[in-house]
Amino acid sequence: MLSTLARQKQGLSEYELLMQLRETLEPGGSNYVFPDHYTLFKEHFLLFNQLYRLKDKLLEKQSYYLEISPLNIKLRPYRQGIAGLAEHDSLREYYLDITNMESTTAEDVDNMLASFWIRLQNNDQREQALAELGLTDPVDDETIRHHYRKLVMQHHPDRGGDNEQLQIINHAMSILRVKSR
Repeated sequence: MLSTLARQKQGLSEYELLMQLRETLEPGGSNYVFPDHYTLFKEHFLLFNQLYRLKDKLLEKQSYYLEISPLNIKLRPYRQGIAGLAEHDSLREYYLDITNMESTTAEDVDNMLASFWIRLQNNDQREQALAELGLTDPVDDETIRHHYRKLVMQHHPDRGGDNEQLQIINHAMSILRVKSR
């Protein structure tokens, strides 16, 4: 794994690293079909377990510093004192405790994925609702409420406004109320 990372000066994504390691183990195996979510979770967990172990060894030897994230895994030259910069790393602790993988069931993985997609969808709905109100994040609830009231006054049919626009504004606010709870 170290030689694979050393060849990539700009770093690799988790996916790229997995594919290169797989090619090393199975030359010509580029037609890899991704397994089910549970198996993929285990592969991810074991890869990150090994990455954090490698990071610790490299720091101990004072040879490299390994940056670890799913989007970019990168070797950097070791600099004196770099280990002292490290703060509490809860991800490191999670991945180094193999019981976390062993105690995670296929149902747990499916629930985590479902939760992720719901949060992502809610975030997209929030952005769209804010756009309907003429706002963008970051914005606090008080600003949203103030801007909403202003738009309601402006678009209310009793004040010469458009009922259809008022419905759009009310719908946007209903999405934002659900999100802010």
